[in-house]
Amino acid sequence: MSGARWRFDAIGTRWRIDTDAPLDVETRAAVTGIIETFDREWSRFRSDSAVTALARGETTPAPADTAMMLDAYAELDAATGGAVNPLVGDALARRGYDATISLVDSGAAPAPTDWRGIVRHEAGSLRITPPAMLDVGALGKGRLVDLVHGALLTRVSGGIVIDAGGDLAVSGLTQRVALEHPYDTTRAIGVWSVTDAALCASAVNRRAWGAGLHHVLDARTGAPVRRYAATWAVAADAMTADAVATALFFDGGPALAADWGAEWVRMRTDGSVEWSPRSEAELFL
Repeated sequence: MSGARWRFDAIGTRWRIDTDAPLDVETRAAVTGIIETFDREWSRFRSDSAVTALARGETTPAPADTAMMLDAYAELDAATGGAVNPLVGDALARRGYDATISLVDSGAAPAPTDWRGIVRHEAGSLRITPPAMLDVGALGKGRLVDLVHGALLTRVSGGIVIDAGGDLAVSGLTQRVALEHPYDTTRAIGVWSVTDAALCASAVNRRAWGAGLHHVLDARTGAPVRRYAATWAVAADAMTADAVATALFFDGGPALAADWGAEWVRMRTDGSVEWSPRSEAELFL
């Protein structure tokens, strides 16, 4: 889209917000505040975050979106047979994706399977007993994109495109989005035209290190997924699209996408491509 563009770095990724007119100082401050609050609540890379306090065994005030995100995780868990689990944080840290991003692999370890009995959300508080490290990466960035998008909708008119490291929200216009090839970032496997919706992507070439290690782990084993290399999902909101993009690395992903009204494309590690029956992506096959 033509108009104004705001680029900045936050939560470990590059953001781009396009609007018809430049955002004023107050609007930029509001967006920055939303991101800072979310990061302080949900980041496992900050020593002062609520997530880090929970891992130390402390009880914290529950962030406003706790119930929404934990409910979504419960459905992700059920759909993927336990492969997606919000207590995968310690497993990621063991593989080297820890708070300091040491990239030192200490071996695989599964996440606790009974996380719904360990993560206690009650009376406005949150605690984890016994202590463990939350990781909301399966849907957290999508949730944050929705929060930023909601704030902008109340402050600006015209078209809005938010791109937070591959998680997009689009309103007021149609945006053509290239589906980046996971093995050659100079190429695309297709293009998806998105109108008043969100598109989220995940790929094993992003946040990858060591001998075949990357950030998409099977919580049941603590090992990186091997069957799929990249996923894309389109839904009405970014949290749903983000969650579906994660689920698509596992067998239950397509069924969950159908239940949640999302469309999708995914590429296997052998280069073959699958897509949902109603997907409107233009694929270069």
